[in-house]
Amino acid sequence: MREKTTRLFVAAAIAEACSWLALLVGMAVKYGPPGNEIGVQVFGPIHGALFVAYGLLVLAVARLHRWSPGVTLVALVCAVPPFATLLFERWAARRGLLRTTAPQRPLTPVG
Repeated sequence: MREKTTRLFVAAAIAEACSWLALLVGMAVKYGPPGNEIGVQVFGPIHGALFVAYGLLVLAVARLHRWSPGVTLVALVCAVPPFATLLFERWAARRGLLRTTAPQRPLTPVG
């Protein structure tokens, strides 16, 4: 359960960042010379759903991995700026906050 939820969190972080890119391109097309709203109409709801999924998965992973309230808050806030979910996911992986197994301690001889 823990490993699956963590993998879903990583996938949601990447997908949320990709949907940000698609939405930004859609907004550029909408407000640029073509003036076509189809990009925003398609990618807006997709981005919204991924935004909510990322937020829910942050809460689930924070509970499973016993993140501090500060780390959890930063993870949630990272959903707002474009591409910040990618940065948070990489940072959390480097810090071991997404580790699914306990770190192995070296065996010490007894006696």
